Amino acid sequence: MDFTIEKYQELLNALKQHKNNRIRHDVDARPLYSLRVAQLEATMGMKATYYFRSMHFISYAETIKAIANLGHEIGYHYESLTTCNGDVAAAYNDFCHNLETLRQIGHVTSACAHGSPKSPWNSQDIWNQHDYHSLGIEHESMIDTDFSTTLYLTDTGRRWDGYRVAVRDKVPQHQDEWNKAGLSFHSTDDIIHAINDLSHPIHQKSLLINTHPQRWMPFGPQWIKEAVMQNAKNIIKGIIVSVR
Repeated sequence: MDFTIEKYQELLNALKQHKNNRIRHDVDARPLYSLRVAQLEATMGMKATYYFRSMHFISYAETIKAIANLGHEIGYHYESLTTCNGDVAAAYNDFCHNLETLRQIGHVTSACAHGSPKSPWNSQDIWNQHDYHSLGIEHESMIDTDFSTTLYLTDTGRRWDGYRVAVRDKVPQHQDEWNKAGLSFHSTDDIIHAINDLSHPIHQKSLLINTHPQRWMPFGPQWIKEAVMQNAKNIIKGIIVSVR
């Protein structure tokens, strides 16, 4: 059974065999699910970066603090250009305001844009006119990662080959290269088997693993609901991708 908390634990165990990997979590929804994932990682001696949206800063401040106290990094999952309807000046001010709010909860030096698949705007475009380094942001996950040496694996669309329907959570300039090298995977077991095979080309790349913690839960009614809803979203996202 894929996308269970038990399967995620299997993935973490496999990742211990890979010499160079980073784990990132986009907390798009249900932040309390992130705490469960963070606790599991901490018990296994592993650290990750958790990116939180501004809508959760106040109502889930204690959850964010708890995750940071486990030794994980917290970052800002910004979507300012979307919430400001494409106005770059307003989006920059919104980013600065939200960043300071999050910094009242914990130390923040990392950011990553939320994909906002239904939005016509990409919030990374703020940085065409501004410099996030001047705000003390040392790392923007998708901008500052060298994808010529790093393989990006994300569970977007509740599948590991969700780049086929993803609007922004993908690296299109490198995906064909990865596909040809046998570095495209569908299930979590596919990734685990690749890592367990020390001759697999996955060991020739650094890994950036991105998950959305609300997907990973014990099997039950909520797991089924998440699966059904995500399948429906994938159909909509596939239509959006085809018309862009």
